[in-house]
Amino acid sequence: MEDAGIHWFKLIMGLFGGLALFLYGMDLMSSGMKKFAGNKMRSFLATVTNNRLMGLLSGTFVTMIIQSSSATTVMLVSFVQAGLMSVPQTMGVILGADIGTTITAQLVAFKLTDYALLAIASGFAISFFSKQEKYKHLSQAILGFGVLFFGMKIMGDSMIPIRTYEPFINSIAHLQTPILGILAGALFTAVIQSSSAFTGIIIVLAQQNIINLEAGIPLVMGANIGTCITAGIACVGTTREAKRVALSHTLFKIFGVLLIFPFIAQFTELIRYFSHSLDASVARQIAHAHTIFNVSMAFVALPFVNLFAKLVLKILPESTKKIREEEEDRELLPSIRNLDKSLISVPSLAIQLARAEIFQMVKLMEKMVNYVIIPFMKEKIPKDEKYPQISLIQGLKIREEKIDFLEEKIGNYLLKISQQNVTDEESNEVIGLISIMNDIESIADIIDKNIIPLIPKKRSLENDFSFEGREEISMFHIKICKQISRIKFAFQDQDPKKGLKAMNKMEEYLDLESQYRMKHLQRLGQLKKETVKTHEIHMELMDMMKQINVYSGNIGKMINQIAVKTTLDK
Repeated sequence: MEDAGIHWFKLIMGLFGGLALFLYGMDLMSSGMKKFAGNKMRSFLATVTNNRLMGLLSGTFVTMIIQSSSATTVMLVSFVQAGLMSVPQTMGVILGADIGTTITAQLVAFKLTDYALLAIASGFAISFFSKQEKYKHLSQAILGFGVLFFGMKIMGDSMIPIRTYEPFINSIAHLQTPILGILAGALFTAVIQSSSAFTGIIIVLAQQNIINLEAGIPLVMGANIGTCITAGIACVGTTREAKRVALSHTLFKIFGVLLIFPFIAQFTELIRYFSHSLDASVARQIAHAHTIFNVSMAFVALPFVNLFAKLVLKILPESTKKIREEEEDRELLPSIRNLDKSLISVPSLAIQLARAEIFQMVKLMEKMVNYVIIPFMKEKIPKDEKYPQISLIQGLKIREEKIDFLEEKIGNYLLKISQQNVTDEESNEVIGLISIMNDIESIADIIDKNIIPLIPKKRSLENDFSFEGREEISMFHIKICKQISRIKFAFQDQDPKKGLKAMNKMEEYLDLESQYRMKHLQRLGQLKKETVKTHEIHMELMDMMKQINVYSGNIGKMINQIAVKTTLDK
């Protein structure tokens, strides 16, 4: 296997072995940084409001830590699908993610291969002698940093013989044609699903003088487009809103590349001129091009995110009747949409995804509580408000089945998180979220097993509730619905004050239920016909709503405890 002095087996072995170490080191470094940063990433994501600049900074920071704009976009898909963020809110974060992913290229462009073994030794030493978890996570990041550069050194040394190999030089020369370079970059990045990794490989090639700046910049541009594939895959089978997030990411990237494409020669010269004053190598010039491109595109696009949002809405408009019916049929089946198994090793982010899924349970519970009173107040049982192809009672049962399904799946996910190296605060939050799920499931069970069976009993009676009794049931139900809405927003905002308010309202509503009970018993003592006939159903219905009130108070209490502990920890 020799050709012109090239030992191909050794070359391929060194190239792929070095690449494996490079990718492993990147993953190790990313994993360590994610664990070390922990709740700081959650804090940054929590700052995402309508402030575009804060969204930009949040996306930059989180992606800088997790070393993947695709992973950040996948998380955004989950948050939008759960209703925790809107599509316009994600756009600033996406632009920031594109900046954050350039940090890896800047690190790799520093030719630190001679110090790779020192970083590996330092990382190992810190891990071996340190007893604190946070320092172990830091050591993992340093160790990964060293492995990454050691992999680079092996790749670089392996490629030395082919720097003068004519067929290889000719094939690389074709990449200087911008369109071919962009297509090649997009294809390779889509295959390995990491623009950071592919950009690192480009920089290694540049450090060995195998490619020049003219070839490197189109490849980097292509990598920016190829990274959208992961987000596209993540949105398959998700809601229309989530698809819009992935589309936004793709549009930003394509828009940026199309904008720069006619001026790519001038952009190359600008980078060369800018880097010449810094005495930068070709590898550093490529890293600078990657960063300058993404920073420039972010600040160009940031003022126009609302226009982008409108464009996305035109491309993916509200569902047509046929699509909506298909989506409704899919929604009738229980499914998990937000839990990413690959993030279990990063408890802070995995917990956030579990929260997003639990929020689905909260919304399902809210619908059940709102709808369950309708059959008691109307002569005819209506169709389900959201799913008109089924009856309201069928809709209630389907939601209860979904809640049972979600409780099991999310519970297993949270238990796996708890088996990781979690902090005391994260452990308490996992326990608290499991408690909240149990209470949600209990409320759904009350409706399914206790209140729904009362509907045929009530409808078989010849008499309705008395006017007073009907008013009391209706008023108490309104209070319970407000309570459920209160805990929904408390959970969504992670607001301890809202959780505390739900706790206090529980006591107030217990007193109100006692007052209504006494009034009903007084009417019963007066042998009022409607009251006598509906007494059993009236009492059971009020008692079930009282139990829902108690469970909602428990949820409010747990939300308060989790939020307060999280705030104190920060």
